[in-house]
Amino acid sequence: MDMTAQIKENLISRIRDSKDMNFLKALQTIFDSSEQSLYELNLEQQSSIETSRNQIKNGDFHKNEDVISEMREWLKKK
Repeated sequence: MDMTAQIKENLISRIRDSKDMNFLKALQTIFDSSEQSLYELNLEQQSSIETSRNQIKNGDFHKNEDVISEMREWLKKK
């Protein structure tokens, strides 16, 4: 089991066994605040996402495999 999985299992166990309401509320606050920060984007970021979505919709993009292949060819020439 990797370190991430071990930490998750440990936290789940400790949360499940806890009877301390203050501790559980504090964890809830931490989770709530971390989730909010993941989804709060400024106007520039929102605009960039919208531009990207429009580019994808219009087919103005390259497949990852094609880019990797192109980069490998470029690196061979170096």
